[in-house]
Amino acid sequence: MYVCINYEIMKVEFDFLVVGSGIAGLFYAIEISKFGKVAIISKTRIDDTTTAKAQGGIASVLYNPDSYEKHINDTISAGSVLNNRDVVEIVVKEGPDRIYDLINIGTKFDKNRDGLYDLNKEGGHSEKRVLHYKDKTGEEIQRALIDEVYNNPNISVYENNFAIELITQHHLGQEVTRAKKDIECYGAYVLDMKKEKIFTVIAGTTFIATGGCGNVYLHTTNPPSISGDGIAMAYRAKATVENMEFVQFHPTSLYDPEKKPSFLITEALRGAGAILLNQNMEDFCLQYDKRGSLAPRDIVARAIDNEMKTSGENFVFLDARHISKWVLKSHFPTIYNRCREIGLDMKEDLIPITPAAHYMCGGIKTDVEGRTSIKNLYAAGEVASTGLHGANRLASNSLLEAVVFSHRAAKASSEEQHAYKNIKDQIPDWNDEGTIQNEELVLITQSLREVQQIMSNYVGIVRSDLRLQRALDRLHIIYRETEELFKTSKVTLSICELRNIINV
Repeated sequence: MYVCINYEIMKVEFDFLVVGSGIAGLFYAIEISKFGKVAIISKTRIDDTTTAKAQGGIASVLYNPDSYEKHINDTISAGSVLNNRDVVEIVVKEGPDRIYDLINIGTKFDKNRDGLYDLNKEGGHSEKRVLHYKDKTGEEIQRALIDEVYNNPNISVYENNFAIELITQHHLGQEVTRAKKDIECYGAYVLDMKKEKIFTVIAGTTFIATGGCGNVYLHTTNPPSISGDGIAMAYRAKATVENMEFVQFHPTSLYDPEKKPSFLITEALRGAGAILLNQNMEDFCLQYDKRGSLAPRDIVARAIDNEMKTSGENFVFLDARHISKWVLKSHFPTIYNRCREIGLDMKEDLIPITPAAHYMCGGIKTDVEGRTSIKNLYAAGEVASTGLHGANRLASNSLLEAVVFSHRAAKASSEEQHAYKNIKDQIPDWNDEGTIQNEELVLITQSLREVQQIMSNYVGIVRSDLRLQRALDRLHIIYRETEELFKTSKVTLSICELRNIINV
C-alpha cells in the first residue's frame, strides 16, 4: 500500500507513528489503531522484513510437561545470567496470550495428528515449546499481520520510505544533551525514496521497530535493509542505548560466500536430529558442551569458530543424512529446496555451514512498557534492549518478545498525554540548504566495505583488546569522514545507511 504525500504541505500529522513493518511494528499498529490514526513507515515493501525471513518459530509454554519455570530458567541460562529476571517472567507468562492473539488474527501454526500444536525443540530449550509453520513461520506471521493491517482504515502504510531523524526539542532550537531529563519526541523526518523528497511526520507517540543491525558485518542472515537505523536514530536523539557488545552469531548459515544475505539454516533442523561435524567428521560440539549440537547459540558459534581456526577451513558440516527424507521435505521445504539449488541433497550430502551475524541482544533501553528514556518514544523487537536476552538470545524468543512488548507498549502509549499539539507549528521542515548531490558514490561504498571488514575481522565472535582498539581507531576516522559527507550532501538512502552503520 502506498500513500501519496502533498509535497506543497510537506507535513502530515498522526496520533501514532510506527517506524518499521516487522512483527513488532505491525502488532503495535494493529493494537494502537483502536485509539487513533496510525502511520507505518516501511523502508522496503511491507513484507520484506527480518520477521518474514524467520524460519524456526516462536517459543511459548503451552502443554505439560513444560512449565513457565523451565522456560524462564532456559532463557536465563542461555543469557549467561545477565538477563533481567522480572522481564523474563513477564515475557514467558504473558507469551501464551499473545500467541493466541496471533492465532486470532489469522496466523496458522502446524498441528499434529491429535490436533495439538506441533512443538519443536531447539538449542538451549529443555522441552518442546516452539510453534512453527513448516520452516517459514515468520513469513506466515507476517502474512497474517499484513492482511489485518490492510483491512484497518485507521492505519496508513508508507512503503519505500526511510526515517532519517527523530524530531526533538533540538529541532526547535533548544540544546539537547544526554544530561537533559525531559527530552520529548514529536515524530520524524522521512525520505520518500521514490519521489526523492523529505517530509515531516508529526506524531503524539513514535514507536521504533526497525529490527537489528546485522549488516554492520560482512556476513549476516539479515536482509540488506537491516542497518541499525532505529538504534542510530535514537542514539543521536540522546536516548539511552545499552548492551551493544552482545551480538548473537547464528551458528548455522549455509556456506555460500557469493550469496547475500547468508541463508539461515534453522536450529529446528538440529532439534530434529542433525548434528555438527568438523573436517575430520567428528561430532565436535560434545567437546565444548554436554548438550552437543543443541547447546545455546553462543556456545555452538564459538565452538565452530574454534574448529574453523584449527582446521584453516571456512566452514564445518551439518549432517542431516540420518533424518528421513519425508521429514526433511515436509518440515524443512525451504532449506531442502535451497540446498538443491546449489547441488546438495540433504539426504545424501553434508551441508557446509558457517556462523553469521544474526541478532542484536542490546539496543535502545526500554522499561517493561516499552518506554525509552525519551518521552513519547517507545521501542520493541530487536531494536530494543528490554533485559530479556542477557548476553545471548534463547532460540525463538525474539518473536515472542516482540509481541509481548508491542502489546504492553500499545497499552501504555494509549494512556499517554501528548504535548506535541502545542508546538507542532514550530517544527521546521527539513533544511538541506547549501548541500549538493554527491556523485562520488565510491566514497560511500568503500567506507561501508571498510566498516564491515573491520567489524568482521576485529569485532567478531571472539574478540581481544588489541583487535578492539584497532577497530576503534579505524572507525573514528571513517565516522568523521562520513559525518562531514552527510552535512554537505543531499540526503540519500546510501549515505544514511552508512552513517547509521558507523554509529552502531
